[in-house]
Amino acid sequence: MIQTANRLNSVQEYYFSRKLKEVRQLISEGKHVINMGIGSPDLSPDKSVIKAIQNAMFDDKAHEYQSYQGLPELRKGFADFYSKHFNVSLDYNLEILPLMGSKEGIMHISLAFLNAGDKVLIPNPGYPTYASVTELVQAKPMYYDLSEENDWQPNFELLEQMDLSNVKIMWVSYPHMPTGANATLKLFEKLIAFGKKHHILIVNDNPYSFVLNENPLSILQIDGAKDIALELNSLSKTYNMAGWRVGMVLGNPKLIDAILKVKSNMDSGMFYGIQKGAIEALKLNNNWFIHQNEIYTKRRNLIFQLAEKLNCTYSKTAVGMFVWAKLPEGISAEEFIDSILIEKHIFITPGTIFGNNGNGYIRFSLCVSEEKIEEAIKRFPN
Repeated sequence: MIQTANRLNSVQEYYFSRKLKEVRQLISEGKHVINMGIGSPDLSPDKSVIKAIQNAMFDDKAHEYQSYQGLPELRKGFADFYSKHFNVSLDYNLEILPLMGSKEGIMHISLAFLNAGDKVLIPNPGYPTYASVTELVQAKPMYYDLSEENDWQPNFELLEQMDLSNVKIMWVSYPHMPTGANATLKLFEKLIAFGKKHHILIVNDNPYSFVLNENPLSILQIDGAKDIALELNSLSKTYNMAGWRVGMVLGNPKLIDAILKVKSNMDSGMFYGIQKGAIEALKLNNNWFIHQNEIYTKRRNLIFQLAEKLNCTYSKTAVGMFVWAKLPEGISAEEFIDSILIEKHIFITPGTIFGNNGNGYIRFSLCVSEEKIEEAIKRFPN
């Protein structure tokens, strides 16, 4: 029997990979399962984006290996996007690296900057991949608490009381996943000051800025942020291109070069046609966001109704692609969603998969049609 690497002993199969097997089993038994667990956009990219990838198939270089750094036009598109929407100036030749989705970037950044035994600050609750990748590269997760009482923002007094020796990276994600809490420029200023004080690389994972959010922000808007911070972003949620796998990491040239050393040894560049489609997506004007958010607003209002049916409370000011809801006191999130799945054939995400501070919370995805949400509401007649 071939033994697996020791690093696999510290990680589990991704929660959704395991849970969706149960969902598929129920579907195979003829059950009509409504999946409100996954943040995978069910809407389509703009027609111009699809046309661009179709037309690209006839270009001479369409099927060749591509540059590890992507097409210059794509990097320029990212730079123009950040200039237009965040007022952030980036050198598209030196400060932008396209990625096959921002999730790839989490691994690349970790490999580029972490040695075995280094420590990493990880939000609780937060995206589970931060911890699993930290474990895979044999670094040590250090969780910092986020709470509803503090608007799901770090408590810097408590952070300063932690043993920060050998901490190399701090993961943050604003707008916050899973709670939908938004950042402020003041918060980003505190994060940059904290990173500089303790020589910690601050990485903001920022894929939800344009979903139900009237005030998109980037950590790179803060003066001096490039000295100590990187930002990940993605076209997955913004332009309904999740399966296309188009992301980016942005920061100063030295940091980007370090990540490129890893990336260039792991892939051969993004498919040409996908890059062409992404270039076209980045040209879309604000009417695209307005139309998308009209759809998500209607869905969110229906999810609010469903949450109330389940006696949950929630914030109406949260942004992003999810509704984070608090269960009545004393109810276990995992037991609750398991019973809902079996009895009502509705899959909702338990907050506990994002950390123990998610206990007592559940998360609804807005990637579900109005008709399906209305059907879910009807399954709770009282």
